[in-house]
Amino acid sequence: TLKMASDSPESLMTLCTDYCLRNLEGTLCYLLDNETLRLHPDIFLPSEICDKLVNEYVELVKTDSIFEPHESFFTLFSDPRSTRLARIHLREQIVQDQDLEAIRKQDLVELYLTNCEKLTAKSLQTLVSFSHTLISLSLFGCCNIFYEEENPGGCEDDCLVNPTRQVLVKDFTFEGFSRLRFLNLGRLIEGVNVETLLRPLASLAALDLSGIQLNDVGFLTQWKDSLVSLVLYNMDLSEEHIQVIAQLRKLRHLDISRDHLSSYYKFKLTRRVLNLFVENLVNLTSLDISGHTMLENCTIPSMEEKMGQTSIEPAKSSIAPFRGLKRPLQFLGLFETSLCRLTHIPAYKVSGDKNEEQVLNAIEAYTEHRPEITSRAINLLFDIARIERCSQLLRALQLVITALKCHKDDKNIQVTGSAALFYLTNSEYRMEQSVKLRRQVIQVVLNGMESYQEVTVQRNCCLTLCNFSIPEELEFQYRRVNELLLNILNQSRQDESIQRIAVHLCNALVCQVDNDHKEAVGKMGFVMTMLKLIQKKLADKTCDQVMEFSWSALWNITDETPDNCEMFLNYSGMKLFLECLKEFPEKQELHRNMLGLLGNVAEVKELRPQLMTSQFISVFSNLLESKADGIEVSYNACGVLSHIMFDGPEAWGICEPHREEVVKRMWAAIQSWDINSRRNINYRSFEPILRLLPQGISPVSQHWATWALYNLVSVYPDKYCPLLIKEGGIPLLKDMIKMASARQETKEMARKVIEHCSNFKEENMDTSR
Repeated sequence: TLKMASDSPESLMTLCTDYCLRNLEGTLCYLLDNETLRLHPDIFLPSEICDKLVNEYVELVKTDSIFEPHESFFTLFSDPRSTRLARIHLREQIVQDQDLEAIRKQDLVELYLTNCEKLTAKSLQTLVSFSHTLISLSLFGCCNIFYEEENPGGCEDDCLVNPTRQVLVKDFTFEGFSRLRFLNLGRLIEGVNVETLLRPLASLAALDLSGIQLNDVGFLTQWKDSLVSLVLYNMDLSEEHIQVIAQLRKLRHLDISRDHLSSYYKFKLTRRVLNLFVENLVNLTSLDISGHTMLENCTIPSMEEKMGQTSIEPAKSSIAPFRGLKRPLQFLGLFETSLCRLTHIPAYKVSGDKNEEQVLNAIEAYTEHRPEITSRAINLLFDIARIERCSQLLRALQLVITALKCHKDDKNIQVTGSAALFYLTNSEYRMEQSVKLRRQVIQVVLNGMESYQEVTVQRNCCLTLCNFSIPEELEFQYRRVNELLLNILNQSRQDESIQRIAVHLCNALVCQVDNDHKEAVGKMGFVMTMLKLIQKKLADKTCDQVMEFSWSALWNITDETPDNCEMFLNYSGMKLFLECLKEFPEKQELHRNMLGLLGNVAEVKELRPQLMTSQFISVFSNLLESKADGIEVSYNACGVLSHIMFDGPEAWGICEPHREEVVKRMWAAIQSWDINSRRNINYRSFEPILRLLPQGISPVSQHWATWALYNLVSVYPDKYCPLLIKEGGIPLLKDMIKMASARQETKEMARKVIEHCSNFKEENMDTSR
């Protein structure tokens, strides 16, 4: 019943279902009294659609944190005249007594309730209303469904003394469930009399009693002519159990496996028991004996065992009792037994820990109902993915995704699954993965980060996200991923390695995205978070990657985004800038990032007056002489000053240093730069540079802007010639050449820029006919 992650495109049915569920009010429903959902009166939906709506709804509530559950959702299916339900799978806390009650008039054929711990004995009464149509029923892990609340006192005053207590319902049986063939009572609570409960069922075909301890299973023989599947996982067996099982001659599937870690078992499997099964259960196609200890050796001598090519023929079986099989088994569960490592195993599919195939079979077989075993199997897959190359990548990824979705709240699976995903999504496997599958990985990784504040899960999830192209591949979950990362960075006690990865991801996420994305992330508290990190590192006198990435992230998020620049100033960003400069005078990368950010602030006219202080201007002027990081620090300092100069002499509200003196230092700096410098910068737009061209108030700013363009179009013509042409830079340069106030050397440089761009255009013209 588990929904496997798929690699083929979504069907139109799935897309429509998803859209309707996310927009119920605008599609199938209207709001009554502004709170209750009601189906439009002219709608009739067949079971194919209704089943999918209910099952997808459960999936969305469970795995999509953005999806809002509706209290009145199940009431939409209360009337069989407008909606039909036939096969539904409900899971965990999502479903309550009133939800089942709402659909009691439906003729359900299949009802799977898995780990629905909120269901009580009220739901047993609702089940009776499905009794005449139900063929398959699972109550797996519904540990409270046989409890009802009883008020022992009966009077109101007494309730204060004796609150309601849970009592076990003893009188419920499957009387009247005449069509029921498949029944799963896995993890049923102790005290329920299974024999009495089941006796009325005339012809059971499949029964699952996982995790239930029964000393006497003699009653099973009443179905010896109908039972084809029996699951007794984690039941401590005895000789009596074995004798009863041997009489169920119609069995095709038998599972007596166990979790070898869960408790001490007295029973040991012997050669004689396996012989008994093979002789008596002649229809057997599937057998699971995982986790068992073999009391005596039932394997063929190793010399004979290793001979010839690997075979699944029973006659060559390395496990002696299976030589009596008429044909190979479809499935043989040998997980955590020594038998899985033998050469000749007579089964098409084997679960075990010998190789990738066996491990994947184990994950597939045990995911839904046995998370304790699944997490150990995923751990084995993690080792395979880490040490060897995974040969069934697609299947491995799909199985891990499914396990993570199914057990969102299971810490062991989240730890092992997120670790396996890191290795299964790395660059080595990139070409084999579709966009859809990679998106499914991102969704489960974010689910894990949301559900678990635990260090290992958080680190694994962050590391896995680093395997993706950022921001492109994460853009469909942009807001959510940023919120989760900021949440990690705002935690008071922090793991150093997670902090480093999270800051790196934050930086990558705000690089090369639209301004509205940057504004949205700024409003989430991004600027404040980065400044807090910087402050903390300053206090520790540490300039590490976290410090550098934080400044880099602020540089990226303020790019052409005035709101974020203003936030930077409002949260004492300039104070931190000066303190970092003083504390770390030799850190070139840091200086470049800080100056790049201040360049963005300086581009915002309304904020420039805040930079006009003697202290700041002196610092920027002194940095003009810096040789840090090639020309980058000097270039950025000159850029900041160019925008300040652009506001004219009247905006120069300080006595020291003099405007002319700073202008002189700017000219000297620009003339000292090598025009062929390779750059550590990435322009998405030239607009802030181009606005410095058509003016006469500050020729040095004009010159800085022209130098910047000349450098970029000559060193990176393929990238920057088309950008300059597209943004209308050529006419602006031509006009500037005609200006009397422009310096001769600036005009010369402008001509070279125009020449570069026209040469580039000619070289790249499409001359093909």
